Amino acid sequence: MAVKTKELKLDLGRNGAVSAIMMQPDNARACYVLAHGAGAGMRHASMDKIAEGLAERGIATLRFNFPYMENKQGRPDQPAVAHATIRAAVEEAARLCPGLKLVAGGKSFGGRMTSQAQSKSPLPGVKGLAFLGFPLHADKKPSTERAEHLGGVAIPMLFLQGTRDGLADLGLLRPVVAALGAKATLHVIEGGDHGFAVLKKSGRTNDEALAEVLDTLAAWIDKLS
Repeated sequence: MAVKTKELKLDLGRNGAVSAIMMQPDNARACYVLAHGAGAGMRHASMDKIAEGLAERGIATLRFNFPYMENKQGRPDQPAVAHATIRAAVEEAARLCPGLKLVAGGKSFGGRMTSQAQSKSPLPGVKGLAFLGFPLHADKKPSTERAEHLGGVAIPMLFLQGTRDGLADLGLLRPVVAALGAKATLHVIEGGDHGFAVLKKSGRTNDEALAEVLDTLAAWIDKLS
């Protein structure tokens, strides 16, 4: 299977421009706009693995940097800047992948910013949101305030969460997802941490845990109408 990888720049107007990478297998049936987490940009090894694994499963990805990551600033952008960046990425994905099913989301901070953007004003053409470790709260500070905006999201949502995720107490996340009703799905990765890494004593490898994440994501995307 041939996979085309294309380096791009997204023009963000007064917020400058950011780098992006489109990875598109020749048999792509969907495109996932994949936002990075707060501490690692689009070129992090974990982002590479996710994009490559999805390409193997027939899912294209458009990943991109937020401006603070592009400009090597330590502090994440204000939500309004992050939301505008996500909108630009969704627009570019739609342009590069005409006719493909469009989904959005990403790792941790990137997924949360995508859901905020969607709750404020629907992302054009996006059929669903997928969160690779939704950061429900800060480490060791259990709360659900970060989920309050999710009620304003009308499209399907997939939460992929590890049982050892320090940023999402499952005792809090399960009722949050249940309250969202039929549009929300929670898939738990047994033994996974916030990045889905598992302990050696679990009897499986990090690659096997990631394969479960990506298989689940691809199957969920296929069910979206």
